[in-house]
Amino acid sequence: MTTKSTNTVWHHATVTRSDREALHRHKSVILWFTGLSGAGKSTLAHAVEDYLYNIGISTFVLDGDNVRHGLCSDLGFSDHDRVENIRRIGELAKLMTEAGIITLTAFISPFKSDRNAARKLVPHGDFLEIYCQCPIETCEQRDVKGLYKKARAGEIPFFTGIGSPYEAPEQPELVVSTHKQTLDESVQNVVNLLMQRGIIKKTVS
Repeated sequence: MTTKSTNTVWHHATVTRSDREALHRHKSVILWFTGLSGAGKSTLAHAVEDYLYNIGISTFVLDGDNVRHGLCSDLGFSDHDRVENIRRIGELAKLMTEAGIITLTAFISPFKSDRNAARKLVPHGDFLEIYCQCPIETCEQRDVKGLYKKARAGEIPFFTGIGSPYEAPEQPELVVSTHKQTLDESVQNVVNLLMQRGIIKKTVS
């Protein structure tokens, strides 16, 4: 077991989050997209980022697959590794919020306790959970990466929805039914949420 260092001291920056938000001319927040594999999390997160970028908003997407190529490349898909994966992402998203930008995360993040832990890392209102709701049957029909097929064949253990549970959010800030809405409609719902919360200005279009 690794022992935590006791020789570290938090360094308080002279440039604050408020300073950075003023520079970007909008507030920072975490948009936490969660849902089954194939529910459209990454597609929606990147589409929202495209929209925001085009109106001058500073953003960054943390995508599940991309993060596992680097920051979390040492982790597998056991329950323990999934917990650690989301813990790291939560801490990274918190730092990016301090940088004054809108951070969009696209992770299955199947366990409520992990999502709640990530939420508790930041002040109230800085974590907006967006549930990409889609029946597993539809996700499996899409199966863009062929993962459900492999999971059904026993080639991928602990696959969410097949060999491992997905705990749907009970009170997310937004539910997007990706099997019913067009991508443009889903994007607008997220943008509307940001405007309602005062993250971006309502006059921006």
